[in-house]
Amino acid sequence: MADRERDPLVLDAMLGKLATYLRMCGYDTAYALERNAETDDALLALVETEGRRLVTRDEGLARQVPEAILLTERDVPDQLRELAAAGFSLELADDPVHCGTCNAPVERVDRTEPTPEYAPDPSETDIWRCRDCGQHFWQGSHWDDVADTLADL
Repeated sequence: MADRERDPLVLDAMLGKLATYLRMCGYDTAYALERNAETDDALLALVETEGRRLVTRDEGLARQVPEAILLTERDVPDQLRELAAAGFSLELADDPVHCGTCNAPVERVDRTEPTPEYAPDPSETDIWRCRDCGQHFWQGSHWDDVADTLADL
């Protein structure tokens, strides 16, 4: 697929779980409920002002936006299959780029820097931190679960 597959995305309120997967695959993915964009008008404004491609389960809304992606499935693996069929590259990024929680950029934590108790030792495991919300990430069991889901597409 052309460069359109890496356009920044905005997902409607019905697609919150999908946002995390897309962020882990390297997509800049805004989510309606995180951006106070629950109404159609607010979503359309994000599409227009931020140049985002709309991903939605709402047929009426999809008809209003050229090149919107209309998903029909409810379960995340099935939604991912629909996106793959539409030409989206769905592979985990080698290194995280976007926070899975808030979509902000992440940065690698220095190996000597202290991390929260819930995170592994950065001298033993690569750790990333969100620049906005401070959440720490590493390629652990959740990463493996997402990789397994993507491999089954």
